[in-house]
Amino acid sequence: MQTRTIGNSTVGTVEVGAIGLGEMPMSLVGRPPEEQSIRTIHAALDAGVTLVDTADAYCAGPHEVGHGERLVAEALASYGGPTDGVLVATKGGHLPGNPGEVWPVDGSPQHLRRACEASLKALGVEVIGLYQHHRPDPKVPYEETMGAMRALFEEGMVRMVGISNADPDQIRLARDVLGDALVSVQNQFAPDFRSSEGELRLAADLGLAFLPWSPLGGIGNAGRIAGRQAFAEVAAVHGVSPQRVALAWMLAKAPTVIAIPGSTRPGTITDSAAAAELRLTDEEVARLDATG
Repeated sequence: MQTRTIGNSTVGTVEVGAIGLGEMPMSLVGRPPEEQSIRTIHAALDAGVTLVDTADAYCAGPHEVGHGERLVAEALASYGGPTDGVLVATKGGHLPGNPGEVWPVDGSPQHLRRACEASLKALGVEVIGLYQHHRPDPKVPYEETMGAMRALFEEGMVRMVGISNADPDQIRLARDVLGDALVSVQNQFAPDFRSSEGELRLAADLGLAFLPWSPLGGIGNAGRIAGRQAFAEVAAVHGVSPQRVALAWMLAKAPTVIAIPGSTRPGTITDSAAAAELRLTDEEVARLDATG
């Protein structure tokens, strides 16, 4: 499989049609023991995963902002193999709420600078590989928020910029403001959630990586894919899990897709990573497309 570098950076390489690791379920309420989470990240690296996605807001509440970033830093530091090719992506602009609360957003330049500085410290790095704006703030003009992200890039605090939860107009505006500094779009996309298909196609047209978040349906919902007849039947033909088929289907939708399934166990991320090697036929992809 051909490899390429996201954007123009040498921070880390990922394969075209690759699988990354979403760290979120390792940090929220109900998370597994830290030792298990670190083993899961190590298993991802062993399986060839070179993109780990986290955020400052991935934590159990406002009292531990940056938990996910610190966990990723610890896992990379304790890994027995090389990590210089691993791209760590984090996000700012979302503030964690207490359990059951709606998370507030803050897209102001002042907050994003403070958040970026805190993420640098939590990750233990001098420059963030990929820094993503987490969610649009209706109180702040999107162009102003993107200007703040561009300033972080120009000052050398981040090597690449991404956006998340953006609609087509916001993607185009971000491209206009950020130029080549913008390398990725991270929106929700899954067999049960396909409303971001337009954004996926736009990202591909613009040459931007598209990172579907919760590609297996979110925490605790991956098993539901086995209940979808088409995914289960295609999985049976290939002798693999329906979850692996779902990820391979996403990768087949555009050469710029990098799915980032969350995981809390080594076995599940190992299975997910193998989706990069699963080749579906055009007929199978069309059948899975039609199940929406």
